[in-house]
Amino acid sequence: MNINNENNLLNKKIIYDITKFSHLDYPNHLSCIIWFNGCNMRCDYCYNKDIVFSKKGEYSTADVLSFLKKRIGLLDGVVLSGGEATTHNLIKFCQEIKKLGFKIKLDTNGVNHKNIVKLLELDLIDYIALDYKAPKHKFHQITHLNTYNIFENTLEYLIEHNVNFEVRTTIHNDLLNEKDINIIIEDLVQKGYKNTYFLQNFLETDTNIGNISASSNNFDKSLLSTSLNIEYR
Repeated sequence: MNINNENNLLNKKIIYDITKFSHLDYPNHLSCIIWFNGCNMRCDYCYNKDIVFSKKGEYSTADVLSFLKKRIGLLDGVVLSGGEATTHNLIKFCQEIKKLGFKIKLDTNGVNHKNIVKLLELDLIDYIALDYKAPKHKFHQITHLNTYNIFENTLEYLIEHNVNFEVRTTIHNDLLNEKDINIIIEDLVQKGYKNTYFLQNFLETDTNIGNISASSNNFDKSLLSTSLNIEYR
């Protein structure tokens, strides 16, 4: 890629917002969160509706790099989130972040498999939070994409290559019940996943993509398999 093309990528406004400080989103690191425009999924419970449907951001990656230069010594990590960050070309951006000395965490739904693998092969990602949206039989219902097999390829790649990562699932019990979560746990165990499995509750906000409200059913944690260590967020 020539210098002009690299500069065009850095100056393109593809970032919706920046959370300038977080001690929660990157385990054991003080970080900022970069919220990328757009997503290839349309999950009903998603509360980042404005980000998902946004066509143009407020910031470019060059803007973020300028911000990060002022945070050297104050932050030690950068979280790439969204939306879905991997719908964008992240290589040059991540290379520049690395030059500044920051570690990079990627939040991803896993269906841009080639982009994720390339970033890992170039040693640009230090930690991944992989969203396991739903078991195969409900994947399209939840995400409105027929991409479970691609997600599965990413999950298997991360396990086989000993990538530092976590798996997480958002719970809305009208959409996913205890049986569905147990199917996910069984799949993770069979594939060789040994890390903590994070379950995060649906966050009820004024708007979300599916215009859904809080679950009408209770989620019974006692029905879940104990084959993996589970933490709740």
